[in-house]
Amino acid sequence: MAKKGAVLLNLLNLTSQKIKSVLSAFEDIDQILKVDVRRLKEVPYLQDKDIEKILSGRVSTILDRELELIDKENIDCIDIFDQDYPSLLKEIENPPIVLYLKGDRKVLEKFLFAIVGSRKPTNYGISVAGDFSDRLSREKIVIVSGLARGIDTVAHKEAIKRGETVAVLGSGLLNVYPRENKDLVTEIASRGVVMSEYPLFTLPSRENFPRRNRIVSGISRGVLVVEAASRSGALITAHLACEQNRDVFAIPGNISSPLSKGTHILIKEGAKLVDCVDDILEELGLAACEKLETVGEKL
Repeated sequence: MAKKGAVLLNLLNLTSQKIKSVLSAFEDIDQILKVDVRRLKEVPYLQDKDIEKILSGRVSTILDRELELIDKENIDCIDIFDQDYPSLLKEIENPPIVLYLKGDRKVLEKFLFAIVGSRKPTNYGISVAGDFSDRLSREKIVIVSGLARGIDTVAHKEAIKRGETVAVLGSGLLNVYPRENKDLVTEIASRGVVMSEYPLFTLPSRENFPRRNRIVSGISRGVLVVEAASRSGALITAHLACEQNRDVFAIPGNISSPLSKGTHILIKEGAKLVDCVDDILEELGLAACEKLETVGEKL
């Protein structure tokens, strides 16, 4: 269970810089529940309004309600100090201070690999995403994605047929988005992990998803982009993966399709062009598996 101080800090919606500053200022994060105003004023970057947030949070019921819900809904909650916090995620620039989990946290210790792409994929994209997710799952690789409509959903559904998957939400665990994936979340929790850094009832909002994407890439050894427009969340994930020193892979597509623009941009920028699962396994230093049928053969 995450420390109360970490959960409170997560609830306050402070900037990453301020959270880092608080974490550096105290040996034990639970000290923020006890220290006086003078001590809080000594923390770099904390403004008076931030200190007021901390003081108000300590005496309000917001923390108690969140902790009660964590217990009531059987949610696993870990903080960045927990020994089970994903080691790869801890290495990124702004790791979440708290992770809310549904499922088996031990899945996060396995070999994780992300598949992302368009919310409105073509039949080609659906077929490729499904095949790659299926074949990688057969190799005991855990598929990570963002639970979005389209490629993400295909990747999750194929993965849980024969393996495990991790879904990273851009909302709270008690406010699943998109709503049509609520049953899928239940399935994933039984065959992997559903996770979020956001407090339990957080609504989905535009700014949440780019932040969510840094976790998708951050917990993964590599990222495959199947289809993506020239401006898309999948490209954000890929660029974050590059910044985090992760391997980036991209599927080539029809040059006339807008959904090939993003993957072709990535290939020009240095992403590895792949047309079979062996390409990914070889790059990651894993044993080769059965050659994936080419898209032409499959279709």
